[in-house]
Amino acid sequence: MSRRLADVARKVGVSEATVSRVLNGKPGVSASTRDAVLTALDVLGYERPTKLRGERARLVGLVMPELQNPIFPALAESIGGGLAQNGYTPVLCIQTAGGISEADYVELLLHQQVSGVIFAGGAYAQADVNHDHYERLRELNLPTVLVNAPIDDLGFATVSCDDATSMEQAFGHLLQLGHQRIGILLGPRDHIPSQRKHAAALRMAERHGIELGDDRIVHSLYSLESGQTAATKLIAAGVTGIVCASDPMALGAVRAVRRAGLRVPEDVSVIGYDDSALMNCTEPPLTTVRQPIEAMGKMIIELLMRQMSSERSIGDEVFFAPELVVRASTAPAPRTAPVA
Repeated sequence: MSRRLADVARKVGVSEATVSRVLNGKPGVSASTRDAVLTALDVLGYERPTKLRGERARLVGLVMPELQNPIFPALAESIGGGLAQNGYTPVLCIQTAGGISEADYVELLLHQQVSGVIFAGGAYAQADVNHDHYERLRELNLPTVLVNAPIDDLGFATVSCDDATSMEQAFGHLLQLGHQRIGILLGPRDHIPSQRKHAAALRMAERHGIELGDDRIVHSLYSLESGQTAATKLIAAGVTGIVCASDPMALGAVRAVRRAGLRVPEDVSVIGYDDSALMNCTEPPLTTVRQPIEAMGKMIIELLMRQMSSERSIGDEVFFAPELVVRASTAPAPRTAPVA
């Protein structure tokens, strides 16, 4: 007990006596100090006294698939700032290969009695995986917000960047530059945002009379290495422009072009997605489709707070418009097909 008192007191910046008064339900402690002590107790992993366990902790789970893609740290920073302004502390849960599963994280967060959960990428966006843990959140009516397109009928509040519009912007940019042999590099086949981008690419190709066969649409994991491998197939198919579903995949595509003895953008143009950190510092600076992370972060917090103040759940999907950011990785189509 003495160690717990000391740890919590140090975390909050109050005396051990004050912490003791909070844990024993004694008067004489301000509401803000009481909340800070309880939050510190949760953050440090100590169980609340039995009489305080019925109260929700001022914690919000933030579940992310990774931090290697710079878009996720940027999103975490935006969401974390919004939560702090509303008096909540984020509990960051990162999924790693062979590590704790998303379902296990949900159970851990429920054990900590979090006030809500935000998922930024996860099983909800994949059709062919287990979704039982989302049903558990629904049954508990726990405030939950998803970031980017989920499978149908989950019924959670969702904040998405418009995938169809992003593909239309990128595809249209290559068309304006005279490209006819366009390749599409997407995420896994069961990934809902990728399915939306895929459908939009097919519509654009049909509208403009562009051939877009199976050899020009490749599915991959969201990493530089996977992007490089997948882009190699597109280069072999003779494409002069590649639209990618993430910036790391686009950087992998740039590497694949160079490994093939070709140049970006003189031989093959490359477009990313996200406009994550430092994409203007790559060589060449990457043309990409920007997600409005700050605006999306504010909406995520707003939807979460609205659920916390009401017993009614929110199941709408709020769309944000992407923005094409043109840099030096795209150029007019070459007059002759590139030869790898």
